[in-house]
Amino acid sequence: MYPPPPPQPKRRRGFAPFIVAIIIAGALIVALRTLVGGGGGHGGDRSPEARRSACPEGAITLNITVSSEKAELLRTMAEAYSGREVNGRCAEVVVNPKASGSAMLALARGWDERRDGPKPDVWTPASSGWIAMLQRRAADNDRASLVSADNPSIATSPLVIAMPKPMAEALGWPDKKIGWSDILSLANDPEGWAKYGHPEWGRFRLGKTNPHFSTSGLNATIGTYFAATGLSGDLGEANLADRRTRDFVRGVERSIVHYGDTTLTFLSNLQEADDAGVALSYVSAVAVEEKSVWDYNQGNPTGDPRTLGKHPKPKVPLVAIYPKEGTLLSDNPYAVLSWIDPEKKPVAEDFLNYLRAPEQQRLFAEHAFRSHDGKPGELITAENGLNPKEPAKTLSVPAPRVLDRILRSWDELRKPAHVLMVIDVSGSMGADVPGTGQTKLELAKQAAINALPQLGPNDQVGLWMFSTNQDGGKDYRELVPMGRNNRDLLKKRIQGLIPGGGTGLYDTTRAAYRTVLERHSNDVINAVVVLTDGKNEDDNSISLEDLLAELRTETGQETVRVFTIAYGNDADLEVLRQISQVTDAAAYDSREPGSIDQVFTAVLSNF
Repeated sequence: MYPPPPPQPKRRRGFAPFIVAIIIAGALIVALRTLVGGGGGHGGDRSPEARRSACPEGAITLNITVSSEKAELLRTMAEAYSGREVNGRCAEVVVNPKASGSAMLALARGWDERRDGPKPDVWTPASSGWIAMLQRRAADNDRASLVSADNPSIATSPLVIAMPKPMAEALGWPDKKIGWSDILSLANDPEGWAKYGHPEWGRFRLGKTNPHFSTSGLNATIGTYFAATGLSGDLGEANLADRRTRDFVRGVERSIVHYGDTTLTFLSNLQEADDAGVALSYVSAVAVEEKSVWDYNQGNPTGDPRTLGKHPKPKVPLVAIYPKEGTLLSDNPYAVLSWIDPEKKPVAEDFLNYLRAPEQQRLFAEHAFRSHDGKPGELITAENGLNPKEPAKTLSVPAPRVLDRILRSWDELRKPAHVLMVIDVSGSMGADVPGTGQTKLELAKQAAINALPQLGPNDQVGLWMFSTNQDGGKDYRELVPMGRNNRDLLKKRIQGLIPGGGTGLYDTTRAAYRTVLERHSNDVINAVVVLTDGKNEDDNSISLEDLLAELRTETGQETVRVFTIAYGNDADLEVLRQISQVTDAAAYDSREPGSIDQVFTAVLSNF
């Protein structure tokens, strides 16, 4: 995905900030709002104006909502296709990127163009699992299905466990078969990597995305349930309830660094760690699609064709481990939605045939996708850390009701979090946001409340507000102490926030960090979320340099991750990025206030 949903966190020292910028611009805001923008590529330089000129008045325009990891590639193909005649009329295809999970939720609740973007005629998520989830949601709400039973694939990529090559070799790769059971064994072993002769690598750390948003996270979660049961098909609800199955899944989740809405957070952080010579200190493995391993090894973790070749290849490459228990394919289905205008159906069918034609399939292969029928291309080689003979066993997406139960069960078994939410209430937050009839603070409050359902019963959550001269002259005030099952109180206190004062960013961030650090536990995700629309305005506060020095930890040492949200055009994104970088977290760009709802949801998907 080049997701939100997003951001670029960094490691312990000051690692290459420009990568973070690429991720934030190309993967989050573009992943959360517009999840990937722009054009270019094999289809030539065809701007929107050029496409319009190729089709005079009376053209048929087909809108396609596309999962982010293939959005730029499909945009290139759509630009080359536009201007083609279908049934005597000029046809144009417009690609609109949106993360698969976000698109599924938008379709399930009823597409809102103001919130979700142009209404699609065709949806191509990364995996058929999202279509199964959409069908389940429709059945739960007694609504007709929006998609048919036949949704052909346009390209494929199997889920793999990507590991830095030295770590994979320590486990016996490539000769030994490795899978989720080995991950569980490492996660549960108090010796960690010392068991394999590398105490310097510390504990085993897994990067895995939130299955409610990300295809790799969804497929990895399904894969661990299959591994736990020993089945390769016919996974049932009774299997999910088995105590041994639940213990297996919970054990794997214990090794999570943190969750997220996109694998880009992990891959881009890993690239920055590699740049600094500490690639083996950030994560031990990341559940990603096979093509993402190739992207990373080209120095292009976003997978965006426009940035390919602009960064050196990593010093420590990744290799793909195909879980011995079996894995799922991201099959990129092409789903024509039931509400499509009849006159657009021939264009939808013609564009599908175009994407499956040999020329376009070669373009997919040039970016390390496999063909629509699963055949590996020339890039799927051992030299690239990939294996064309794998996966030896593929798993099927479970029935919709079972898939729904998997996600509900994961909500119970996932790694819990200690999270302190810190919201800016300085006077500038009272400014009106044009076109909304609301202030920045009102929009932010609603976004925070909307995101609260993502927090689980085992999470401990607290709330602070901050601006200058708060509690006893401090720049912050505690509104809700960190605790469990306090969602109603959180909602009430958020609703009561009012703007006033200046922005006391640095002292507040340090105090919030210290508060969570005092409660630090290796068994939970320890994090702070800071939302601000400005720059530090407290002249008597700690300096940025001293703040970063306190937040910075030694390589491999556990930390409290400070996730930051730059809200509005006056937010100091560069400073917030530095704060997140030194704590291995992520900086989210919401300088367009209208994006805050999606951004806040993306931030809380880390927990």
